[in-house]
Amino acid sequence: MALSVRVYVILLLFGVALVGYLLGRPYWHPVYVKAFGARTVAEVINQYGDAARKVLKPQFTSVGLSYPPQKIALLAFKDRNQLELWASSHDQWRQVTDYTIRAASGVLGPKLREGDRQVPEGLYQIIGLNPNSSYHLSMKLNYPNSFDLKWAQLENRDQPGSDIFIHGKAVSIGCLAMGDEVIEQLFTLVADVGKHNVQVIIAPTDPRKTPLVPTVGSPAWVTELYQNITAAFTRFRLQS
Repeated sequence: MALSVRVYVILLLFGVALVGYLLGRPYWHPVYVKAFGARTVAEVINQYGDAARKVLKPQFTSVGLSYPPQKIALLAFKDRNQLELWASSHDQWRQVTDYTIRAASGVLGPKLREGDRQVPEGLYQIIGLNPNSSYHLSMKLNYPNSFDLKWAQLENRDQPGSDIFIHGKAVSIGCLAMGDEVIEQLFTLVADVGKHNVQVIIAPTDPRKTPLVPTVGSPAWVTELYQNITAAFTRFRLQS
């Protein structure tokens, strides 16, 4: 009996420590980086690039594309926690693979304000690679984009939110958490292709299967947003 209690206590303490490690990482990790030094993108690619490319290159070859491709697109679906990787050479888009989104907070519908825990919906670009992320590695999106800012201004929302990333680990508030192994691959891929050749589309559901319908209570402009998302998906045709 005493042994069982000790095992229970040990497991409980381990669980508490693990939760503290994961949830507290945004607080202690910057201190760690400051104390031991920051990494560069080049250093990260040198560390993870070879292993990442060993996974990526066969995937591209299997769909008839060379590596690195000219352009890539990351299509995220909030309802099923899935991220599709598409690539293009000479404007012929092909799906390469898909990934499970390990964590993404919020519900269906766009992000409206700082702290609402929503993952944005819309058409985005990657504007930065962070080799010193609190979530292993991260890629920053240009949220809020011009569309987001226009409607935030018209609705007097002066804090529409910021700092939206695709990152590692399996914890997220308003971002897409992909796990460490997958973010190493995506980070390497984006570095090889170039940030300016990457598009990210985040949709509530898949508009290639069923029309996008705003949830009850959504702002009127969400209809326009979903029309834009649907139009962007016409290049990415599902294989029958």
